Amino acid sequence: MPRAENVVRSIPDALAQQRPSISFEFFPPKDDVGERALWAAIRALEKTRPTFVSVTYGAGGSGRDRTIRMTGRIAHETTLTPMAHLTCVGHSVAELRSIIGHYADGGVRNVLALRGDPQGGLDQAWVRHPQGLDHADELVALIRDLGPFTVGVAAFPDRHPESPSLDHDADILVRKTDAGAAFAITQFFFTADAYAALRDRVAARGCELPIIPGLMPVTNVRQLARMTELSGQPVPPAVTERLEAVGDDPQAVRAVGVEIATELASALLAEGAPGIHFITMNRSTATLQVWDNLGLEAAQ
Repeated sequence: MPRAENVVRSIPDALAQQRPSISFEFFPPKDDVGERALWAAIRALEKTRPTFVSVTYGAGGSGRDRTIRMTGRIAHETTLTPMAHLTCVGHSVAELRSIIGHYADGGVRNVLALRGDPQGGLDQAWVRHPQGLDHADELVALIRDLGPFTVGVAAFPDRHPESPSLDHDADILVRKTDAGAAFAITQFFFTADAYAALRDRVAARGCELPIIPGLMPVTNVRQLARMTELSGQPVPPAVTERLEAVGDDPQAVRAVGVEIATELASALLAEGAPGIHFITMNRSTATLQVWDNLGLEAAQ
C-alpha cells in the first residue's frame, strides 16, 4: 500500500514547536493474534496524529524480527512517523550494522539507541557482546555514522538502577548528546519534580537536549509490581495507595489510573516538558482517555 506523507518528519523540529509533542510506544507482539491487537491499537491512536510512534526491542534481541517488521509496516501503511528501538544487548557491531540497514531499507530514519538491560534481568551484571558495544553513546555514534538518522536516547528521572547518583545520570545523558543524540525519552516515573530536577541538572551542564517524559497509565493493580521490576525503582506510596484503595474494583482501578496519568501529564506540560510519550502496553483506550482529558488537539 502506498504510504501517505508523515504528519511530522523531524522529531527535534516537532519538539521545538508550541504544540506539545504526543507520541506512543508499543512492544513487539509475541504471535499473530497479538500483532492484530497491536495493529488495532495503532489505528485507533492514529487519529491523534502523534509526532511519532515507537516499537520496543526485546532484551537479547527477542522480538527483533517483529520489531523490524512492525516498524517498517508503520512506515509504509500509515501516516505515522515510526521510531525504532535498538539495544546493544547480545549483538556484535556487525549485527547492529545489519539491523540498522534493515531499518533504513524499511524507510525508518528515527532510532532510539539504548544500551539495554542485562540479559537475565536488572539483578544481573552487564556483560557486553565480545564484538559488541558497552555503552549507549557508542551506539549513538554508530547509528549516526551509518546514515541520516535522527537518534534518541533514554533518560532516568528516578536514577538508573546501576547508577551511583542522579548527577552521574545527568553526566551520561550529556555524553550521549555529545555523541549525536537529538532528544531523550525518560523511563516512566510518577512525580513531576523528578522530571524537572533531571532537566535542570542537564541544563546546568550546558546541554539543551529536549527531554520527553515517558508516562504509563496504570490500568490494573498487578502492573504495579511489574513496573517496579521493569524500572528498578519503587512506585511512590501516593500512587500505590490510591490504586490499592479501589483494588477490588477493576473499573475503579482503571479510572484512578487514568486520573493519576492525567494529573502527571498536566503537571509535566505545565513544567515546560516538550510533550508526553505514552507507554501504551499495546492498548489504546486508557491512553486515548488521558489524551482527551488533557484537551489536546490533533496536529493539523
